[in-house]
Amino acid sequence: MDLRKLKTLIDLVAESDIAELEVTEGESKVRIVKSSAMPQNQMVMMQPQGMQAHYQPAAPAAPAPAAAVVVAEPTGYVVKSPMVGTFYRSSAPGTAAYVEVGSTVKEGDTLCIIEAMKLLNEIDSDKAGVVTQILVENGQPVEFGQPLFVIG
Repeated sequence: MDLRKLKTLIDLVAESDIAELEVTEGESKVRIVKSSAMPQNQMVMMQPQGMQAHYQPAAPAAPAPAAAVVVAEPTGYVVKSPMVGTFYRSSAPGTAAYVEVGSTVKEGDTLCIIEAMKLLNEIDSDKAGVVTQILVENGQPVEFGQPLFVIG
């Protein structure tokens, strides 16, 4: 691959929202990864099953006042997803889940796995306590910042 093409690809990655680009041309292979002080998080516009009501656009305003829907905030410490991916409660199908409701966890204990781009990322607890709620179903897609667990 010639240097002009490589420079063009670098400029393309730098000016766009993509974080990584891999190009194969013949036997040449180039991988360009954008680095920054803060990690790049891929935003996927996907509505997880069971959460559609929280992400649906508001209906057009009706002339008559409507009753307000109150969504109960979980009480306790909320563990949120650090990335976009697929949520798994155990390390492999058919094995026991890392935690269940009522499980006591310490700081650093593995709560779940999030698969992102074929990489399995263990999500550890950053607070000690008892798991009071599991807010995501096994195999469900999750978004960055989405609540996963509540620790009381």
